[in-house]
Amino acid sequence: MAYSLNFASQVAVPVLPTPARGYWSKVLRQLMRDPVAMTAALVVFLIVCAAVFAPWLAPMDPYKGSMIKRLLPIGSEGYLLGTDELGRDMLSRLMYGGRLSLLMGVTPVLAAFGIGTSIGLLAGYVGGRVNMVIMRVLDVFYAFPSVLLAVAISGALGPGMTNSILALTLVFVPQVVRVAESVTTQVRKLDYIEAARMSGASAFSIIRVHVLGNVLGPVFVYATGLLSVSMILAAGLSFLGLGVKPPEPEWGLMLNTLRSAIFRNPWVAALPGLLIFITSIGFNLLADGVRSAMDIRR
Repeated sequence: MAYSLNFASQVAVPVLPTPARGYWSKVLRQLMRDPVAMTAALVVFLIVCAAVFAPWLAPMDPYKGSMIKRLLPIGSEGYLLGTDELGRDMLSRLMYGGRLSLLMGVTPVLAAFGIGTSIGLLAGYVGGRVNMVIMRVLDVFYAFPSVLLAVAISGALGPGMTNSILALTLVFVPQVVRVAESVTTQVRKLDYIEAARMSGASAFSIIRVHVLGNVLGPVFVYATGLLSVSMILAAGLSFLGLGVKPPEPEWGLMLNTLRSAIFRNPWVAALPGLLIFITSIGFNLLADGVRSAMDIRR
């Protein structure tokens, strides 16, 4: 702590140093200066809020239908976004559908982030045969495209939201592991890691204190980019009948059930697909903004 001399009283008065801006504060400021990322964040935030508060915001019961009000066009009296093939209010079903769609899209990425980072840290830090065995086993998953692998795993497990989330998690874990392992392998060769190891620090302590902080950033950026892919894959599984089951509102399932109405009322039939597109693009642009904001020097 620095001191300055007060000549009036001849007493040393402490001068508190100005706190330096941290890395994450710089990242946040950089992100807030990106208009595209902020617009995408606002769109995603509004969609999430509409889904979370759907029980209070939805104008009608999303399960209650009326056969005499089937496929009403957008802007009909009492039905702002029209009705579906069973006469159910589309606005209410889209709000409630966002809850399941976001849950199926975000949960696999969060699970893969935690599992994949842990496995990647182990493989990258230990190295040797452990690294070889882990990475060669995970390379098997790369022999199949993500879409086909998700459909195959979900089909083997059976339809249902839980099985779809598990299938998508298994698809994303190898991708996260590869990123985490690559970064960990680079970090463990640095001088300060060798110094910590020579000082007698345990492997767990070195990983927790020195390695984890350097690995989480790149893995987090990569995981945010997977959100848009996860949203599309989750909707695709429901569209194929491998995800949420009727009559639950979910955007992919709604897109499937409205196929028969595409020639009679195409605008209403396109609404679930439009929301899937907007949400996935929002996550993608937000991930690009986070990636650019984190690409700054400490």
